[in-house]
Amino acid sequence: MDAVFKTEQGIFNYRVVGVLVKEGHILIHKSVNDSNWSLPGGRVKILEQAQNGLQRELQEELGIDVQIERLLWSVENFFKYNEDNFHEIGFYYQVSTDKDYEINSNQFYGIEGESLIYKWVPIAQLDEVDLYPEFIKTEIKDITHYPKHIVVKDC
Repeated sequence: MDAVFKTEQGIFNYRVVGVLVKEGHILIHKSVNDSNWSLPGGRVKILEQAQNGLQRELQEELGIDVQIERLLWSVENFFKYNEDNFHEIGFYYQVSTDKDYEINSNQFYGIEGESLIYKWVPIAQLDEVDLYPEFIKTEIKDITHYPKHIVVKDC
């Protein structure tokens, strides 16, 4: 069971995120029904370690094995999505993979079918992308040597 629950005030979500950078590009994804992009990852299951959850999610979505390099950001994210208020706790990990991706601007689907669209975006062009949470656009350009705690309040 995923670590997510709904209350009268909103939805609590526990999410893990993979920050995969290759050749100056970052991998992003979105639902086919959304206009905004995010970094790939997913929900952690009850009693699952965050890093294991991220490895599972990226295996399920992309069919890739990733190595967790390090924690970049712990994030408290408060936002509205589809009329619901969300309180999301997220761990953003720098990850690497041995998979040889062709880095170009073409969109592609993961292995789960056509529900998620992926693409590689040059980090230098992230300001032109509707990417959430928005802190990623600036933090990715100057990653510190230690994990950073970030609070985002968009609702």
